[in-house]
Amino acid sequence: MSNFKGVGALSRHVQSNKAFLFIIAGLVGLAAAPTAYSETAKVKTGTLTCKGKGKVGLILGSKESLDCTYKPSDGRPARRLRGTITNIGLDVGVKGKSVMVWGVLGSTTSLPSEALRGNFVGAAADASLGIGAGAKVLVGGNKNSVVLQPLSVQGQTGVNLAVGVSGLKIEEW
Repeated sequence: MSNFKGVGALSRHVQSNKAFLFIIAGLVGLAAAPTAYSETAKVKTGTLTCKGKGKVGLILGSKESLDCTYKPSDGRPARRLRGTITNIGLDVGVKGKSVMVWGVLGSTTSLPSEALRGNFVGAAADASLGIGAGAKVLVGGNKNSVVLQPLSVQGQTGVNLAVGVSGLKIEEW
């Protein structure tokens, strides 16, 4: 007896794999996007690592709390920050804990402490089926002078698909 279930089943399988591969290709492109989003943000000032606690996609958006650490490149002590990320666009599913690492670009190597506080906005894409990936390129901070460029693709778990615009609000603890 054959395991072949017909042309319809094969077509659905190929289409679902194409969609997943298309999303992954988009994530790679987003992570490799040029960092010329801000006129003044050209120098790497440090790294921002944020850990998410998980979220539920509500079809048109979601919101997630983040615990973040900014580590300056110039050797100054690391700073703890808190953030809230809001996604607007297609966002369906449940995402578990996640980690995202951004390169922080500014106009000088010694970024003032208040420069990271504020709101960031940019493009985002996430996909998970068990284990997944995501990337967000964001511009903002104090006077829109900072760019957050993904250094690695976000690692996450869950069953989730999200594509759209992300907003990130960063505050001091």
